Amino acid sequence: MKDILNYIGGKWVPAQGGETFANVNPHSGETLCQVAKSNTLDVSAAIASAQSVQESWMAKTAVERGDMGRAITVGMEQRKEEIASIVAEESGKIFDHAMGETQAAIEMGYFIAGEGRRNYGKTMEASMANRQVLTVRQPLGIAALIIASNTPIANVTWKAFPSMFCGNVSIMKPSEDTPGTAAIFAEICHEAGLPAGVFNVVQGLGADVGPALVSAPEVDLVSFTGGHKTGSVINRIAGERLAKVCLELGGKNALVVCDDADLDLAAKWIIASSFSNAGQRCAAASRIIAFSGIYDALREKVLSAMKNLKLGVEPGDDLGPVINQRQLDNMLSAIEGAKAEGADISAGGSRSAVHPGFYMEPTLIENVSAEASISQNELFGPITCLYKVESLDEAIALANNSEFGLTASIHTASLHRSMEYSRRVRTGVVVVNGGTHGSEPHMGFGGLKNSGTGWREAGAEALDVYSDWKYINLIHSPEKI
Repeated sequence: MKDILNYIGGKWVPAQGGETFANVNPHSGETLCQVAKSNTLDVSAAIASAQSVQESWMAKTAVERGDMGRAITVGMEQRKEEIASIVAEESGKIFDHAMGETQAAIEMGYFIAGEGRRNYGKTMEASMANRQVLTVRQPLGIAALIIASNTPIANVTWKAFPSMFCGNVSIMKPSEDTPGTAAIFAEICHEAGLPAGVFNVVQGLGADVGPALVSAPEVDLVSFTGGHKTGSVINRIAGERLAKVCLELGGKNALVVCDDADLDLAAKWIIASSFSNAGQRCAAASRIIAFSGIYDALREKVLSAMKNLKLGVEPGDDLGPVINQRQLDNMLSAIEGAKAEGADISAGGSRSAVHPGFYMEPTLIENVSAEASISQNELFGPITCLYKVESLDEAIALANNSEFGLTASIHTASLHRSMEYSRRVRTGVVVVNGGTHGSEPHMGFGGLKNSGTGWREAGAEALDVYSDWKYINLIHSPEKI
């Protein structure tokens, strides 16, 4: 990877302070490149660039903006192996997994581009005679797009495409751990002919760039994906000036296995939901809730499957490292805390010595209280806890015993159980006989409680995040015909 600059006003520029920081490969711990370490001056430059083109971009039709999105997506498809290589290198993913994520990001681009032909409003009859009311979407203005490192190219496209399609100009702050993914997307936007200033990228550390971007009065929308504590701060700062805020935050997602479930299928989805992407998913299954009658049998199937998991980034490996040393330390600390509270570590629990990077052993924890820290706090690593319950009511109560409400899953052969669980579990997404993850571009995604602010990203619902409704009243006078 080459050294990474900011992309502002259609140009690649260094941070105005002249500082850089290292981008590290989490698989090896080696430095990949140097990245612009931006500050408030760079944020101001990006805002000025966005403002300069705001009116002209808003004036384009939705079809024109959709066509530009399609051109960018075609560019992504032509360079998808290069994108996937960067994603794999800086996030520690297996290349095949990075390619799958890249293809999903491409599909997001095509989906949003298609909305250029479906940017529907509606008409309404009024109580007054000779009056019609039209509803149309209007752009917000400047959108600050702040993203996490876990699925870097998907996170870029989930925000950048709907923002530009809706007529906004954008400033993206990528994770400091995955700056190259945002940079190659900006490069493709440039090659596709996106007007300078419509999409800008300010690299840097969150503490240096985030507050300036979130508090800027010129920024009309802040769309953030990340941890709920940071999201709460963003919501407070941006909310004080009444900016629109979309938060897609964490989860502590429950996967329930009933006593009539297909245990082989359930075990397969537990492994996938808990440990794929090294557990670094907001939708990861970090709480497995099993009926007592099948608890032991399920436990043995999960433990057996865990023994076969291969750590690494080569073809055939199952999971890579967590993103950085800080995250690895957090995982190890959480496990030590669970042990101190009386939990049993049934598998894993330590840093892996297989590779020099930030590898955490896939970990299964048992005999842990529902109120314990590890049961309540999002971990973002390959760790899951196994709980025993006696009934569906107890399973639902345990699933809802969380400050998060993002996703949930249930494995059962009973339509009645699955529907009752789906009705009563307090989450934004429910899956029956599958994993807790698996969003798609045409499906809205988001959660309740500390998992978000009620908006849904992806799907046509994303347009509600990146635009506002305008109501146009048309009154005519028949006598003037």
